[in-house]
Amino acid sequence: MHRKSAARSLPSASRSCNLCSDSRMGRWRQTPVARVVVVPCATPDPANPAMQSTARLPASPPGPYEMVTMEEEMSVSPLEEGSVGHSRAGPTSRCRSARAACAGRVCGPQRSRTMVWLMVALLALVQLTAGCGPGRGIGGPRRTRKLLPLVFKQHVPNVSENSLSASGMQEGPISRNDSKFRSLETNYNKDIIFKDEEGTGADRVMTQRCKEKLNILAVSVMNQWPGLRLMVTEGWDEDHMHAPESLHYEGRAVDIMTSDKDRSKIGMLARLAVEAGFDWVFYESRSHIHCSVKSDSSQSSHTSGCFTGDSTVLTEAGVHRKLSELRIGERVQAVDAAGRTVFSEVLMFMDRDTHQRREFVTIEAEGGALLKVTPAHLVMVWRRERSETRFVFADRVREGDHILVHVAGSLEPRAVHRISATLAEGVYAPLTGEGTIVVDSIAASCYALIDSQTVAHWSFLPYRLAEKVSALFDRTDSLSLPRHEGIHWYAKSLYTIKDYLIPSNWLYH
Repeated sequence: MHRKSAARSLPSASRSCNLCSDSRMGRWRQTPVARVVVVPCATPDPANPAMQSTARLPASPPGPYEMVTMEEEMSVSPLEEGSVGHSRAGPTSRCRSARAACAGRVCGPQRSRTMVWLMVALLALVQLTAGCGPGRGIGGPRRTRKLLPLVFKQHVPNVSENSLSASGMQEGPISRNDSKFRSLETNYNKDIIFKDEEGTGADRVMTQRCKEKLNILAVSVMNQWPGLRLMVTEGWDEDHMHAPESLHYEGRAVDIMTSDKDRSKIGMLARLAVEAGFDWVFYESRSHIHCSVKSDSSQSSHTSGCFTGDSTVLTEAGVHRKLSELRIGERVQAVDAAGRTVFSEVLMFMDRDTHQRREFVTIEAEGGALLKVTPAHLVMVWRRERSETRFVFADRVREGDHILVHVAGSLEPRAVHRISATLAEGVYAPLTGEGTIVVDSIAASCYALIDSQTVAHWSFLPYRLAEKVSALFDRTDSLSLPRHEGIHWYAKSLYTIKDYLIPSNWLYH
């Protein structure tokens, strides 16, 4: 067989590696060659020239085609004595160039091993991903938390219904002729049975928040007990059949039961109500569960933090001015980064609404200092055990904590001896250049919602810089009341993107 025809009869992959240095493949030789044995050469002796060459003896008769490794061919020179092969320099140079080309290419066996390792790695990733997923596939069944039913006379949370951490204060009864009645909604959910003993449809009337939680609970009841539905035995009350402080008069409370009226299910129904998001759940009777929610107006405090309009600040002129009369450009008492009291310019009102009715936290300290502020607002609290000052949400200040009160030109820590809730009309949130303000002699932040004074202050840096640039061109010291009513456009834009940029555990809930 001719050399070219023999080469064409081999696969292309084999031809590409025939010139490589792989000892398992070798190279086909057309001319007969003798297999030679390389004898390691002894230590060269300059006195004995015969010892400076290597002896090569034929080991066996050559066949018509003999497989010779590249190392053997390179070790045998055609000009050396004892070599019977007649190789030329051309194949050797081609082998060297082919070796360099093959080194940059993954040959068959190596490619197979690479593919196997890739498949193993992909399978491992699939197992890890499936194990973390919430589905019921490879990761196994979904892990569910065991729900424990409430016991008789238990309520969650374990505080009174009108406390700030529960449903909050009563804002006043709502009648059909009241303007607030327009804010109430009628629930026509077909998955809920409304007893409606009065025949007026009053049990279907409720606030938006109460409607949302009730619809969620209805789905949970059908999932827990297939074939049963949620029953509302009492909703909005316009006949004054409850206690004077009842939230039924505002459409914020409902009494519920399952459609089969099985008393053994009441404890679990109460637990489902807690999971549905009701702000206060009470296992009140053997025949029903009492649930209530916060007012819709109190939920607006989650988007801003404010003071009352009758709260006062000290101006640089020595005048105590109400926040409802405070003007932009005035310099009021604040606290700098070193903890000293300074006078800082009022840049804007982040929120200003003269007619909005809100729920406020009232903090009373020793010596008579009193501060009214929304629950999400930051207040300066002094930690005695660490001798440091921190900013804390107002509704998380506890009796016994120390707040900073301005006394005789300096800030002194005073113990909090009473915390309560109150309703007031009008909300005001001035922003100073320092980001802090002293209101009713108590040091507080200008910010709310985010549990970081530093991050909140940096977020208003572009606005402060814009005000400084504007002051360079407008040197008039004019004072003016804010032109907007409600939340300022810049603060509103920050409120919009906060959920995407700020970790949820930093935000007020």
